[in-house]
Amino acid sequence: MSTESLSTASTVRLDPEAADVHAEAARLRAQGPATAVELPGGVRAWYVSDPDLIRRLLSDPRISKDASRHWPDYITGAIPEGWPLRIWVDVRNALSAYGDEHKRLRRLIGAAFTTRRVRALTPVIESVTKELLDALDHEDPATPVDLRARFAWVLPLRVINTLLGVPETMHDGFRQAIEGAFATGLTEGEAAANGIALFELLAELVTRRRESPGDDVTSGLIEAYDNDSEGLSEKNLLDSLLLLIGAGHETTVNLIDHAIVNLLTQPAELAKVREGTASWQDVAEESLRHQAPLATMLIRFPVVDIEDTATGSRFGTGEPIVVGYAAAGRDPTTHGADADTFDISRPTRRDHLSFGHGAHYCLGTELARLEATISLRALFDHFPQLRLATPPDELRPIPSFISNGHQTLPALLGKGVTTRAG
Repeated sequence: MSTESLSTASTVRLDPEAADVHAEAARLRAQGPATAVELPGGVRAWYVSDPDLIRRLLSDPRISKDASRHWPDYITGAIPEGWPLRIWVDVRNALSAYGDEHKRLRRLIGAAFTTRRVRALTPVIESVTKELLDALDHEDPATPVDLRARFAWVLPLRVINTLLGVPETMHDGFRQAIEGAFATGLTEGEAAANGIALFELLAELVTRRRESPGDDVTSGLIEAYDNDSEGLSEKNLLDSLLLLIGAGHETTVNLIDHAIVNLLTQPAELAKVREGTASWQDVAEESLRHQAPLATMLIRFPVVDIEDTATGSRFGTGEPIVVGYAAAGRDPTTHGADADTFDISRPTRRDHLSFGHGAHYCLGTELARLEATISLRALFDHFPQLRLATPPDELRPIPSFISNGHQTLPALLGKGVTTRAG
């Protein structure tokens, strides 16, 4: 139990390249519900892995995500301008806001992910899925194809860009910049350059939509900000768009990626779906539990000293807290001794925290689930002979302890069949 202050506790350095997210998470979980870790740049933080403790902290109004108000080292300038993860605390949007400001900013972007708007995207998701599968039909079935680059990555990006009204000419630029925002092994210079490129793209998008507004979320958000009387800034606008792109993309990419790998490496689980004893929704939920798309989430700060009576864990005012979703998803107390096993019939498959909890619960949850179920069903129906082109232990993880996915996903398609997507 973390009964000492963060400044004096011995720390474990998180691997910035994330060579083995789950082995690291298991080691940290074994040390207790909260343990001290070191982030890039020597920043100390509490790593919380216990699911119940995570729920209590994330629903506690005394826990903030606003570094500008509640992180002493950030306020005093002890966190350097070049800190590689600074984009996660510099943003001024619903992700980092606290209290009434958070409610106001979240309300403004909430319209992007209403149930009506998300469900209206179903034909778009089906159409993009079919287009991607048709394009893969032209590939040699005996030649490996990178399904992450050609399918898992492209689908969510195309869908969120449709929602936001991002011109097609900007898709590749956003793809590269968003990937860089989640990388935790970048140098200070690389992180700074990526941040500049990302915000240049966001500014260009706003300029284009102001000049030519349409029936899209970006145009609506611009109108809301331009007509706001409460002092919202252009930075709030750009940062909110960044949050929308991230919430609507990264989680879904990794969800689809890991679901494909798990089904191809465990054919008995795929057989359950094909035989009708389990559903594609079950696949999505167990994938979210087994391979949390965001392995570790940055950063929260207690606004007062907090002691969790159930675990004895103590968090001093302003001490950074990171949430270990990967560790929580495989917690043996919650999911049993076989928590490391992918089992779509698992009774606790829906009992995960992969979309967060509390006030900052992910806005893109319903969209991610919809994209995953439509695309996975269509992919495995279209390519019934689909298989990995490399042993699973040779798949390389993204160099990020935040984003949990593979660098590439080489697969052999086999012979495709004509079928309706979705």
